[in-house]
Amino acid sequence: MSGTAVLALAGDLENAEHTAGVISELVTTACGFQLQRGPDSQFKHLSVVFGENTFLVTVSCQKIFVVKQQNHLRESVAV
Repeated sequence: MSGTAVLALAGDLENAEHTAGVISELVTTACGFQLQRGPDSQFKHLSVVFGENTFLVTVSCQKIFVVKQQNHLRESVAV
């Protein structure tokens, strides 16, 4: 992944270039890890749980796709 230009932002991530930069750095770091040997050793999906949100990251064709989802906290059941 050589370029770091933001192609499109929408929804909660609109105007969030700083967040895009942080996620790009995270993906670059993750791409450097070799957890297993073989031709298909890089990750395909990355989930980042941060506070009340989860960022689902996919890398395809040298592009990073990010979906932001709100975590639904489940209340504990008192017995």
